[in-house]
Amino acid sequence: MTQNTTDLGVLIDDWLDWKAAGEALGVSVTKVRTLIREHQLAAAVPSEGAGQQVPAAFFQDGEIVKGIPGVLTVLHDGGYDDRQILVWLFSEDETLPGRPIDALRENRGTEVKRRAQAMAF
Repeated sequence: MTQNTTDLGVLIDDWLDWKAAGEALGVSVTKVRTLIREHQLAAAVPSEGAGQQVPAAFFQDGEIVKGIPGVLTVLHDGGYDDRQILVWLFSEDETLPGRPIDALRENRGTEVKRRAQAMAF
């Protein structure tokens, strides 16, 4: 997994603060905080001076993209933190092909989940 020095602000171009994430899902900021704590969403500080935010790509049609909570849970159980998980999800993987987040958004999550399980154990 890539080091924590990766600039998430460069790797991920579109972020939502917790309020905007709540609006995207139709829930409160408190619920967003709960979703992050329960590993249904991942959050990080994308750049110096910014507050903790959630990648906009995690949301589709008013819901969390299918497969993201499962992948987050597996990787957290394997000892990865949100920042490491975000680097992996948003990094190109020519064997996939593309980025794991794109595969999840395109309903091609089976291989992403398999790889997450292999990484975690």
